[in-house]
Amino acid sequence: MELQNAFVSWFRNSSPYIHAHRNKTFVIFFGGEAVLDADFDHHVHDFALLNSLGIRLVLVHGIRPQINQRLARLNTPARFHLNLRITDDLALQCVKEAAGLVRVEIEALLSMGLANSPMAGSGLKVASGNFVIAKPLGVIDGVDYGHTGEVRRINSQALQQQLEQKNVVLISPIGYSPSGEVFNLSAEQVATSVAVSLNAEKLILLTEQSVKNPDNNEQIRQMTADEVGVFLQRNPNIADTTTLSLKAAMQSCQSGVNRVHLIDRTIDGALLLELFSHDGVGTLISSTPFEAMRTATLADIGGLLELMKPLEQQGKLAKRSREKVEMEIADYSVLERDGLIIGCIALHADKAGKCGALACLVVHPDYQGSARGQRLFEHAYQKAKQLHLKKLFVLSTQTAHWFIERGFQPSAIASLPDALKTLYNPERNSKVLCKITE
Repeated sequence: MELQNAFVSWFRNSSPYIHAHRNKTFVIFFGGEAVLDADFDHHVHDFALLNSLGIRLVLVHGIRPQINQRLARLNTPARFHLNLRITDDLALQCVKEAAGLVRVEIEALLSMGLANSPMAGSGLKVASGNFVIAKPLGVIDGVDYGHTGEVRRINSQALQQQLEQKNVVLISPIGYSPSGEVFNLSAEQVATSVAVSLNAEKLILLTEQSVKNPDNNEQIRQMTADEVGVFLQRNPNIADTTTLSLKAAMQSCQSGVNRVHLIDRTIDGALLLELFSHDGVGTLISSTPFEAMRTATLADIGGLLELMKPLEQQGKLAKRSREKVEMEIADYSVLERDGLIIGCIALHADKAGKCGALACLVVHPDYQGSARGQRLFEHAYQKAKQLHLKKLFVLSTQTAHWFIERGFQPSAIASLPDALKTLYNPERNSKVLCKITE
C-alpha cells in the first residue's frame, strides 16, 4: 500500500508538468559517448515516452569519440585547436562514416516496438535531413580548420513541418553549403542553433557529469546566463565537455531560449526526473532568475486555491471562495518557479486609512525551509511602504510568534480600522498583531 501511495503521489505531482510540456518543442543534445554506452537504450525509451506525452522532439547527437576511434585505426592523431577539431580530408571521411553509422544506430533504436518492451506500440517516426546550412570556419590564430565549419542558418520551416507531422527529428553534427560542401560541426553549436531557430521551450543537454562548484564539489542547481559567464571566467580549468555545454546554455538563453537543462546522463531516468519533478536532478540555466515574484493574475486563481487548500483544511488559513480570491486578485503576490506557483501573500490595503493587512502567507510544503516565507513577507512589506501605509495588521491563529519575531506587537480587535474589520472572523478567534511601518 505504501508503494502504491508513493506512486499515486508522484503521478499527481508530475501532472502539472505533463500538462505544461504537451505540444512544446524540446531540443535534446547528447554526445557520442552516450551512444557508445551500454545503457543508451534507456535514454531512447525515455525519448519515446516524451514523444507519447505530446512533446515535439528534436534530437542532436555528437560523434566525437566515434571519429577518434576511426582516426586511431588509421594511426592518425586527432587534432584540435580551441576545443574544435581540425578536419582535414582524412578526418572528414571519418566524420561522414561516424555520422552515418551513429544516425542509423539511433534510428534503429527509435524504431523498436517489440511487445513487452518499454517502447511497445510507440510507433515512432524519425526524420533526418539536410536541415543545417553551414559555412567554413576558416583560419583562426593561423590555424586552418579545413572542413570544420559553423552553422550559417537552420532550415526551421522544414523542421517545423516534420514536427507538425509528429515526427521525431534526428540531426547529426554535419552541415552543408549551397555549393554542396560538407562540414564537420560542433554538436553543441548545432543544438543551440536549432533551439534558437525553433524558439524551443527547452534545450536539454545530456552531459557526461554534473555541473559542480569547484570550491565545495556540490552540484550547482540553477544559474542565470549572466552567472554562467562569471562562473566560466572564474573556473577556466573545468572539464571541456562541461565548458562546451555551459557556453551553449549561455548562448541559447541570450538568444531567446528561456530554459536550458544540463543533466548528468549517467543517472538512470535523469531526463524524466528533471522534467517531471519539483526540483529535478540537473542544473537549470535561465535567461532570468528561476524563481520570480510578481503580482497575481486571474490565470493564477486555480494555483492559488490549490496552494491554500491544505492550510485551510488544517485551520491555519481562513477559507476563501474562488469568487473572493477573484475579487481580490490584485492584492495577491505570487512566487513562481518554472511556471508553478510555490508561494503567495496578500496585502489588503486601506489607502484612505493608511493601513493594511497581510494575509494568506503560504509556501508550498516542498519548498519550505529556504527563507521563501521571509522573501514573500519582505516583498509585501516593501509594497506597503511604497503605498505609504503607516500600519500593518496580521490576523493569525497559529503563526503569531513568526510575525512577532518580525516586529509585530499584539493588539486588540478594536484597533482594526473599519475597512479591515470585515476580515475578522470571531469563530476563528484569531490573534490581532500590528506593526508600525514608519
